[in-house]
Amino acid sequence: MTAETLPAVDAAPASLSLRLREGTRPEHEQAETTGFVEKLMGGELDVAAYTDLAAQQYAIYGALEQASAQIRADAQGATLVFDELTRTPSIEKDLAFLVGPDWATEIRILPATEAYVARLLEVGSSLSAYAAHAYTRYLGDLSGGQIIKRMMERHYGLGPDGLAFYTFDEIPKAKPFKDVYRERLDALDLTDSQLAETVAEAKRAFRLNSALFAELGAVHC
Repeated sequence: MTAETLPAVDAAPASLSLRLREGTRPEHEQAETTGFVEKLMGGELDVAAYTDLAAQQYAIYGALEQASAQIRADAQGATLVFDELTRTPSIEKDLAFLVGPDWATEIRILPATEAYVARLLEVGSSLSAYAAHAYTRYLGDLSGGQIIKRMMERHYGLGPDGLAFYTFDEIPKAKPFKDVYRERLDALDLTDSQLAETVAEAKRAFRLNSALFAELGAVHC
């Protein structure tokens, strides 16, 4: 039997984590290369710019973790909720250090952030959408977020105070944890339509993030 007549072998369907990584690559690269991010990471801005970013994260993670509380009621959704990932208390600590005890009344939430929060509140109870947004935020925090932490230490003199958001005390080694998280994503019993919805929502999450960076850039760059 020649190679031309060998029976076709169906390729295994791509896992959700792979679909998310590959499907969001353009949006991910765009978010990482906005002027605000590059200048903040390059030490060209100031602590006020980082503080403004932290304020936006406070609103975003408040909405995401509200969705986490809801999705826990779903047997599959509960597998994606890890207490070790909860960020809101850490952001509150950072803002108390960066702004002061009255931070809650002094921070401002940008329109792009409000749009991001509205989307999370609108779709966060959907397993497909929650998986997309949780993947985008939390795995990013454990990956590129650690680079941001080092750059904030290097360029702006920040230490444990002010960078609690990027410090995961209960996750001493990021890679094994991220591997487990991807395994949980891949184990979700989703239809082809739901898989496509998850990737589409993750792309939207990156675009929402890019819009936020653009607004921060208009203020600080």
